[in-house]
Amino acid sequence: MNPLTRRAGAQSLRLLLVMGMGLAAMPGFAGQDDAPLEPASGGAWRLEISPFTHHYHFDIEHKPVWALGLERELPDHTLYGFTVFSNSFGQSSAYGYFGKVYDHVWDRFDSLYLKWTVGLIYGYKAPFDDKIMFNKYGYAPALVPAIGWHLDERWNAQVNILGTAAYMLMVSRKF
Repeated sequence: MNPLTRRAGAQSLRLLLVMGMGLAAMPGFAGQDDAPLEPASGGAWRLEISPFTHHYHFDIEHKPVWALGLERELPDHTLYGFTVFSNSFGQSSAYGYFGKVYDHVWDRFDSLYLKWTVGLIYGYKAPFDDKIMFNKYGYAPALVPAIGWHLDERWNAQVNILGTAAYMLMVSRKF
């Protein structure tokens, strides 16, 4: 990878991390008040599946991407989870993360939510180890912002932004 591209990507990642932490620290962000919203007092589990990922730029080496995950949202809307997936190059991969979800971000569209996760990806190995920043021995940090829609009480659909590479459509069911 070009050193200038890597440096610009690192600066963008730092900026996104700082912005995400700043948003999470703001008590009134996204209409969140002190009254707890969903999930109920015990939190909720979600099973997530991604049937589709679109890359912004064509590459003959790209393979179909799928993902399957399990996520836990706590009463304060923080979350943690683990996802297994096939990366863009057909390698078995995994993502362990924590993050936060912001429900009811816009009064006009009450079902809209924003979400961010940050964690560790494993699976980008040679000869594709340079396709993800800060990769060392197949491990790399990751930040995944998402925008989603509560379809009903149990089902959600969301779009995960995968840096400058792609976006992923994901569907989840609460149980």
